[in-house]
Parts: sequence; C-alpha cells; structure tokens
Amino acid sequence: MSNWEAEFQRNKNAAAMDDDDDVPMPEIDLDDEETPLEKLTRHWMNERHAPDILPAQDVLLGTILDHLRRQSDTIQLLRGDPSTSEEEHMRIMLAQTEVERVKFIVRSYVRTRLYKIEKYARHIIANEEVQTRITAAERDYASRHAHLLDRHFHSSVLQSLPESQTGLDDIPNFIMPPMVTEPDTTRPVFAHARKATIVRTDQGKTFDLSKGGLTLLPFSAVADEISSGRVELV
Repeated sequence: MSNWEAEFQRNKNAAAMDDDDDVPMPEIDLDDEETPLEKLTRHWMNERHAPDILPAQDVLLGTILDHLRRQSDTIQLLRGDPSTSEEEHMRIMLAQTEVERVKFIVRSYVRTRLYKIEKYARHIIANEEVQTRITAAERDYASRHAHLLDRHFHSSVLQSLPESQTGLDDIPNFIMPPMVTEPDTTRPVFAHARKATIVRTDQGKTFDLSKGGLTLLPFSAVADEISSGRVELV
C-alpha cells in the first residue's frame, strides 16, 4: 500500500464467528473498505466508460486535491533542505511519482467530464435532471459553451437560411437527425457487480447480478446501480 493510500486508510471493524455459530456474517459496506484514491479511481473508470455524465464527486475530488497540495508543499520543502540524505532523496522521488500518478487520474477524470459537457451542452441546459448530476461550475460552463455554439451556428450558417429553418430545436423525424445531441443510454457496457443486485432493462427484462459477476448490459439498465456503488464499469 502506498503512503497516499495508507494516510487515508480507514479503521476496519473485524468480524469473527465461532465454528459452531450459524449466524450469518453481516454484509460489509464496500465503500467503507475503499481509500479516497480507490474511490476516485472507480469513479474515473465509471465516467470514462459511461455514455452519459455521472453524478459529480466534488467533495471527494476536493479532499484529494487538498492532500495533493500538502504533499507537494512537503516535497518542495524537503528538496530544499541541504541536510536531506541521499536515501531520503530517493524516498522523495517515489513520493513525487505517486503525486504525479494521482494528478493524472484527477486530470483525466475532469477532462472526461468536460468532454461530455461540451458534447451535450445544449441537452444539459435543457434537462433539469442532468443538471442535478453536475456542479454549479460545470453547469455555468455548459451554459456558456451552448451559448457560444449557438452564436457560431447562427453567424456561420443559420442567418443565411429562411427564418423557418434557423432554429436549433427542430423536432427530429425519420429523415432528419435531432438538432440536440443526447447521450446514447442504450449503448452496452460491461457491468461488474460489487454487490449482488437486480437490474431491469427498458424492455422489461430482469437480470440477477451476482457479486463479482461481469455482465454486458445497456447503460440505462445499470445507471442507478452505478450511482449507488453496487455496480462499476470496466
């Protein structure tokens, strides 16, 4: 376990059962077994594999960013200390490598969300349910991006068309695609069950997911289970 994970490691309750005791063991909360870095890594992978934007993890991200700042400040102080030995310099290099690894995960997680916000900006600002999954800063960014995109379309193309064809909210039909890009929630994803659960597809088909099982399902069938932490994407 790295120094990063050790600092965040929570105390775990030990549960024991005598050989003659038939009382079942209580189910362990998997979220309590994870360090903050492990949680962020799971949310990062979920975000990368999900076609739709997932609930923001701003509190968790803030905790990790605060720790990154403290770690970076400590590393800089130790590097500037002339009394630091060669062995300690090696440990500093390892700590710096760990910090850079965490920074990579943080950047990739944020960039993945920004990519989705830019791609679905007009859908986001028109859908209140989606807005509950993003932060205030992300919502403002989506609004500004959609506004700039509308201005660009209008100045480059729409202003030259007849008035009846200048809108960006046309109702799609079997010939023309929709003007507003929406995430394809029917796209299949590989769902790994962290806990045993039951999911239902939009067609009404039910699947029993056993703990540890890997199943290919439409994203819409497991979206709620991903948010609750019972399922993760791989």
